[in-house]
Amino acid sequence: MKTNTQFMNIRPRWFGKGKLVLIAGAMLLGCSDYTQKVTNFNQLVLAEEFDTNGPPNPAIWGYDIGRGQNGWGNNELQFYTDRSKNVTVKDGNLVITAEKESFNGAEYTSARLITKGKFQQAYGRFEARMRLPWGQGMWPAFWMLGSDIDTNPWPGAGEIDIMEFRGQNPTTVLGTVHGPGYSGGQSIGKSYSLKNGRFDTEFHIFGVEWGPKYINFYVDNVLYNQITPANLPGEWVFDKPFFLLLNLAVGGSFVGSPNNETVFPQTLLVDYVRIYK
Repeated sequence: MKTNTQFMNIRPRWFGKGKLVLIAGAMLLGCSDYTQKVTNFNQLVLAEEFDTNGPPNPAIWGYDIGRGQNGWGNNELQFYTDRSKNVTVKDGNLVITAEKESFNGAEYTSARLITKGKFQQAYGRFEARMRLPWGQGMWPAFWMLGSDIDTNPWPGAGEIDIMEFRGQNPTTVLGTVHGPGYSGGQSIGKSYSLKNGRFDTEFHIFGVEWGPKYINFYVDNVLYNQITPANLPGEWVFDKPFFLLLNLAVGGSFVGSPNNETVFPQTLLVDYVRIYK
């Protein structure tokens, strides 16, 4: 059962640039033989349950608006808005909707929510229960950026992609990190594939447990990858606060453009976001 929205540990910051993600990694199913196990993250810090219809809670969520430089650095096709047709809370879910429409020079609209300036945290368990969209060119993501990104531009500030998804491949998600010396096409991560079911027809839980010198990646509480400094060809930049992002991109370098079989509108449904320390 859902609980009331809780919110603590507020440390204001601001938001920087976008990202280019081309995953370099292999599929791994449900592996659990990692040497660094989980810290005891049992103190609930944020429980965003999306129980109140209307705009997302402004105490937690802000927005990136516009197209960004070169499609947020990824050649994406959408214009991000804060309009209710692109982002709203309804029937217990955050609903991010990608529409095919002409808007401020773009062919598509969608939304990107951020907690920068409202919530950030170093270490903990970060998870969301979501149902993903489907179709060529759909690119939803649940991810984090280093809070010093304004003074330490990407990829120096670091990026943790808790979940990314190519809409044309409805059974596989990816978890990745980016930093100095391992960004873009050289990012470090792995994919996770369902043996049964699809990510666009069911809700699934995507999370990381992140402590000093390790990040564990989970789908439905199955540990499928662990990243430590030993896995990285560059500097470990994950010992500082990060903030959250939730978005649904259309097109871009990672997924390609929609095709004639891509149906619009497409929706990303988020049942909850919960953070522990």
